[in-house]
Amino acid sequence: MIESLKNFPDNVLGFVCHGQVTKQDYETVLIPVVAKALSEHDKVRLYYETASDFAGIDPSAVWEDAKVGMHNLTRWERFAVVTDVEWIRHTMRFFSFLVPGEMRFFSTNEAAEAKEWIVA
Repeated sequence: MIESLKNFPDNVLGFVCHGQVTKQDYETVLIPVVAKALSEHDKVRLYYETASDFAGIDPSAVWEDAKVGMHNLTRWERFAVVTDVEWIRHTMRFFSFLVPGEMRFFSTNEAAEAKEWIVA
């Protein structure tokens, strides 16, 4: 499940992933929020966190994630990735060269610092 976080400025999109993330989560939660923000702002920032109950991402959800990211490639300004899941860190680092925006990684106990950085 993807939960949209509300305590950010309009140009900062915040999401936290719980349990198993599915394609439907992207279609019903993430994509509409991203589309709305991009209709209102030239550049947006993304706060992405995996909760302690995060169980994984379905392959179809990974594909949706890639499509959203690549379709709006030049409009991403900053990424704060908050996770203790090593394969997510490694995957994001591997593809970070494709992202024109600044990307920083934080452990889950650094979530407050990540939130400060993403809005600064």
